[in-house]
Amino acid sequence: MTTANADPFAKFKAAQRDAWAVFAPAAIFNTIAAAKLVKFAQVAPGQRVLDVGCGTGVVAVTAARRGAKVTGLDLSPDLLERARKNASTAAVDVDFTEGDAEALPYPDASFDVVLSQFGHMFAPRPVVAAQEMLRVLKTGGRVAFSTWPPELFTGRQFSFVASYLPPPPPGAEQPPPPGLWGEPTVIRERLGKFVNNLQFERDVTIIPALSPQHFREAQEKTIGPLTKIIDSLQNDPAKLAQLRAEYEAMISEIFEDNSVHLHFLMARAVKA
Repeated sequence: MTTANADPFAKFKAAQRDAWAVFAPAAIFNTIAAAKLVKFAQVAPGQRVLDVGCGTGVVAVTAARRGAKVTGLDLSPDLLERARKNASTAAVDVDFTEGDAEALPYPDASFDVVLSQFGHMFAPRPVVAAQEMLRVLKTGGRVAFSTWPPELFTGRQFSFVASYLPPPPPGAEQPPPPGLWGEPTVIRERLGKFVNNLQFERDVTIIPALSPQHFREAQEKTIGPLTKIIDSLQNDPAKLAQLRAEYEAMISEIFEDNSVHLHFLMARAVKA
């Protein structure tokens, strides 16, 4: 039964929830980037902090270890299970909740800081996600997030993976590429007049890997959409070999000294 308030992207979100369940083993490589985001956001003890698209909780736990009162939200119950274990191991208290970045289950002006590390960018309606993050943020509070610029490796990876997906049904509404959240001009448009003092900073996270092939194998096991494509090509060895060769060529461009160098963008603003 369809209602006027039905989410047009409900199936898309369900697919995302399932696809990203395999990501947990790779989250360790985002821990240094998490510390950089928390520092960039100027998280302080006692502040109420929300981590949107928290995944395994690397940002949430990092903020909690600074003394903040942290809440984490994610679509994936599997990733939240790992997040709770991470918080327990670190001996910090974080309130993790399964939920949707486009419909945050919190009252207006609930948080001093709203964060997202490579999370909110996957919400299919960017303006809705941005509005929700700002809605739950107090006036004068800070919103800060990390994203992947579209012209760099991970942003290009989104387009690469999409090129191997089957075409959408005719007339189906398609979400914009997540890499657009890595464009400062787009960020300015999406946050608009609702924020002041918008600032950007670029950084890099370095992932150890013995070879481009080793990194490609790890990505195939932990990047949900890529995992599904690999599974779908098991009966088409020629196309599978083509995908892997193209992907390894991309990886080779950022591979140096037995490591992959992934550049990202951080943005921070104050709610007007």
